[in-house]
Amino acid sequence: MGSWKLVSLVLLFLSCSAVLSSADSGKSSTGFSFKDSFKIMPAQDHFRTSPDGQIWYLYLDKKAGGGFQTRDRYLFGWFSMKMKLVGGDSAGVVTAYYMCSDLGAGPKRDELDFEFLGNRTGQPYTIQTNVYQSGIGGREMRHSLWFDPTADFHTYSILWNRHRIVFYADRVPIRVYKNNGRKNDFFPTEKPMYMFSSIWDGDDWATRGGLEKTNWKKAPFVSSYKDFNVDGCRWEEPFPACVASTGEHWWDQSEAWVLADTQQEDFSWVGRNLVVYDYCKDTERYPELPEECNL
Repeated sequence: MGSWKLVSLVLLFLSCSAVLSSADSGKSSTGFSFKDSFKIMPAQDHFRTSPDGQIWYLYLDKKAGGGFQTRDRYLFGWFSMKMKLVGGDSAGVVTAYYMCSDLGAGPKRDELDFEFLGNRTGQPYTIQTNVYQSGIGGREMRHSLWFDPTADFHTYSILWNRHRIVFYADRVPIRVYKNNGRKNDFFPTEKPMYMFSSIWDGDDWATRGGLEKTNWKKAPFVSSYKDFNVDGCRWEEPFPACVASTGEHWWDQSEAWVLADTQQEDFSWVGRNLVVYDYCKDTERYPELPEECNL
């Protein structure tokens, strides 16, 4: 993609034009403290906070990685987190920010993934997104980024409603996964999901297909988080009223079913310039493409 100086000019263009007409137009979202919102996953000694508790750190060493999850589950809404990724030589390191219906990797889980795939010093990160339904994934897309995600915090968000799933980086839509009038049979709508983040060793596949291995001499690897926000339907048994498509919430209104004009321009630019891999174009892997690719 060229130097960061070049892409920073692109970032300036995108920042000026990528104001979300729905999520950023004064619609409310709720911020939470870590204590109120999350549980620390196993290897609790691989989690730390800043002195004021506003920044959270996950550590990866050869012994273990770290993670946390929300206490609540949600079915549809807007989910956002600011993250700063591992700097320097991060080959083999995977930083994940995702939604999942199960506390473990259950065989019937639904899942929406952001995975940030580390690289050697000076090489750009790759961001991978994926969608799972009933334990089946294989819907990967990979993108380059137009900024250095290790230099500062950047915002990564998911918009999920019955009509589409949109993955955002700094409020720019990088992937739109459509339900197409509920014609997509591979679209999660049934299972409420927790939010997770974790850091782990993926050197068998993450960087250049596993050719670049984790350099443990650089450990511990540290990813940073802050400003988690959610405006979604919090799950309550047996069935929360907010799941119904009433249009009461902005993420359930018709404006949230399509991209605004400025968003569409940015999304098209991303598609032309930053897509590294699209499963819908991988005919070697899928001689018969999944049905949603043809919608």
